[in-house]
Amino acid sequence: MATEITIPHKFIPRDYQKPVFNCISQGFRRGIVVWHRRAGKDKTFINIMVKEMFKRVGIYYYFLPTYAQGRKIIWDGIDRDGMPFLDHFPKEIRDGKPNSTEMKLKVKNGSLFQVVGSDNIDGIVGTNPVGNIFSEFALEDPRGYDLIRPIIRENNGWALINSTPRGYNHFYDLYKMAEGNKEWFSEKLTVRDTKRPDGTPVISEDDIKQERDEGMSEELIQQEYYASFSASIPGAYYAVEMRLAKEQGRIGNVPVDSILEVNTYWDIGIDDSMSMWLVQTAGMQIKVVSYHEETGKPFAYFTNWLKDWKKRYRISYGVHVLPHDGASRNPQTGISSQKFLQNLVDEHIGGEVKVADRPNNKFTDGIEAVRRLIPKCYFDKKNCTQKTKKGNLVGIESLKQFRKEWDHKKKIYRHVHDFSSHGADSFQTLALAHEFKTSGEVWKPDRKKRYNGPIKRVAA
Repeated sequence: MATEITIPHKFIPRDYQKPVFNCISQGFRRGIVVWHRRAGKDKTFINIMVKEMFKRVGIYYYFLPTYAQGRKIIWDGIDRDGMPFLDHFPKEIRDGKPNSTEMKLKVKNGSLFQVVGSDNIDGIVGTNPVGNIFSEFALEDPRGYDLIRPIIRENNGWALINSTPRGYNHFYDLYKMAEGNKEWFSEKLTVRDTKRPDGTPVISEDDIKQERDEGMSEELIQQEYYASFSASIPGAYYAVEMRLAKEQGRIGNVPVDSILEVNTYWDIGIDDSMSMWLVQTAGMQIKVVSYHEETGKPFAYFTNWLKDWKKRYRISYGVHVLPHDGASRNPQTGISSQKFLQNLVDEHIGGEVKVADRPNNKFTDGIEAVRRLIPKCYFDKKNCTQKTKKGNLVGIESLKQFRKEWDHKKKIYRHVHDFSSHGADSFQTLALAHEFKTSGEVWKPDRKKRYNGPIKRVAA
C-alpha cells in the first residue's frame, strides 16, 4: 500500500506566515519580506521551496550570505523543536542520498534543491534555476540576485528575498522599490505583528525587556526585533556622531561655493577600491561637498573625474592629501604615488599633492580624530551618496556602517573590512590632516597631543 505524503511536510504556516507562503500561488514572481529575528524566516521559506519543487521540475537554489552559514543554518540546521530542516523533504520523495559535500538534494520528480553561499557566486554561472530564495539578503553579496535576474525573467522563474535590516544598504533599496511595485509581494513584520497559533506573541515585550536588562544595546533591539533600517549598526564607530549630524540638519543640501578652494582626501587602492572626499573649509565649518569611489581604476581616472567636476562647479583645487603610504615608492615605476599623482594634477586640475604621516595608532588616534571632526562637518546628501556596482551605498553610508565585531575565536574585537572601509579610511585621511601641521612634503602630527587636543585646521 502506497504511503500518502502531504506537502508541506510537518509544517503548518502561522497566520502571519501565510501571505508570503501563498504569494507565488497568487501570481507573484518576485517577493521581499522584512521580518524580525525569530519570526521563522527559514522555516517558512524552505517549505515554500519544497512546495514549489513539486509544481514545476527544475533547479532550486537557497542562498545564504556564506557557504558556511548555508551548511550551519539550512543543511545541518535544526528548529526549536529539534526537527532538522531537511526533514521537510520526506525520505519517501527523495531520489537517492543527499550530496552533503555540495549540499544538493534530488527529489523523485526530477527537481534539484541546493544550498548556495553568496561568497561563491561564480559557482552558479551557467546554470538555469527556476526558483530562488535569498535568506538574510542584507548580509549577502547582491551580485547573486543580479546574476539570476535575467535567468528567471527568461524562464518565468521566481525569487523570494528575506532579511532583517542592516542599515540603508542594497536590501533597503530593493525593499523600498518593491513597496510601490504591483509586480512584487512585499511585507514588513515587527514583533508587534507576529503571534503563535494560541495568540501569544512570538517575541513578547517582556522578552525584549529582559534583553535590555541583560545588556543588549538599543540599536540591536531596534534592528533585530523592530526591523528598523535607521537603527545604528551594532559596533559602528561613528554611529552617534552621524545620528547627531542627521538630527542637527547637517546632512542635506550643501552647495559648492565657487569662491572657496576644494581640497581632496584619499584612500589609495589599485586592485581594491580607491576613494576620495571633496571638502571646502569655511571658518569653523567643514563643508563635505562630494564623495567618489571606484574599484580597479587608476589615478588618471580620478584626475579626469576631478577635471569634469572642476568645470561643472567652476572651482579651483587647493591640496590633494594622500594617506601615509602615498610617499612609498612603487617597485615597478620607482616613484611614489605622491609624485605620480602630482604629475597628473599639474597637467589636468591644479593643486598640491601632500601625504599625511601615519598616526600613532590608526584604530585609536585615527578613529578619535574622525569622531572629533564629524561634529564640525556639513554633508551634501546627494553628492556624498554613491551606489557602487555591487549595489552598496557608500560615502555617508560608509561612515554610518564602518564598524567592529567580536571575534569569537580570538576573543577580541576586530575591524570589519567591507564596502564601508574605503570611505571611512579616506575620511580618516581628512580628519587626521585637519589635526596635522605642515612640514615640507609630509604633514606631521603633533605626537605630544596624540590627537586628543583641539582641532588644528591646515590652511589650503
